[in-house]
Amino acid sequence: MKRMLAAKSALTSQAKTGLAGFAAASAVVLAAGALMLSTPGGAHAATYKWVDEKGVVHYTDKLPPDAVDKASTELSKQGVPVNKTDKALTPEQRRAKEQEAEKAKDAARAQEEIARRDRALAASYTNEAEIDLARNRSLQTINNIILSSQAFSEQLAKRKVDVETKKAESQGKAVVAVLDRELESIDAELQRQTELVAQKNKEAAVITAKYDADKQRWRELSATKEKSAANDKAAAAATSTKSTPPATGTATVVPTGTAKK
Repeated sequence: MKRMLAAKSALTSQAKTGLAGFAAASAVVLAAGALMLSTPGGAHAATYKWVDEKGVVHYTDKLPPDAVDKASTELSKQGVPVNKTDKALTPEQRRAKEQEAEKAKDAARAQEEIARRDRALAASYTNEAEIDLARNRSLQTINNIILSSQAFSEQLAKRKVDVETKKAESQGKAVVAVLDRELESIDAELQRQTELVAQKNKEAAVITAKYDADKQRWRELSATKEKSAANDKAAAAATSTKSTPPATGTATVVPTGTAKK
């Protein structure tokens, strides 16, 4: 019994000694960690790579005031880039960049408008004859106005001849003043009709040019569509050929019997 009590006392003493040693070791580790975090070379220290005006590369733990607006790279403890800062733009560079961005937007909008017109053109016509028919319909109204104006001008010209004849026959009479005013009115109307015909001819030229351009573009779109369809067909045929295994031999039909006469 005494031996058992002595052994138990010895084990208790060893356990106390082990706990005291573990506590001391833990305190040392915590102190070392706190010391590392408090020193300049601690775990959270950063390194910056930047270039000065002379092209010299610098590695510092802080960016100097005159390098804040320059391009720089933040490095990890292993020297791996973790953050990159571009050089600050000058006002001129900023304006140039904004202008380039605006030009890019304008170009994108123009391309979208072209694509929209192409879709509408392809959906509106199935052949070139339909384009010619649409053009003729648009020109018909203008041509009618031109013909009507020309006919009216011919009537005015005849009336002008009549008035001038009456004026020549009525020299010295009061009616001459009335005839002069009518001639002025006829000349003004003839001028207006001439301008109207010229304007409608310009409109007809614009419409003709538009439909000619539409026809040319429709041909290009049709050719592209046909080429794309041919390529798809060829690709499908090639895929089908690859997926079909080649024949390994020729089947031979063996007769099961011979007919006798």
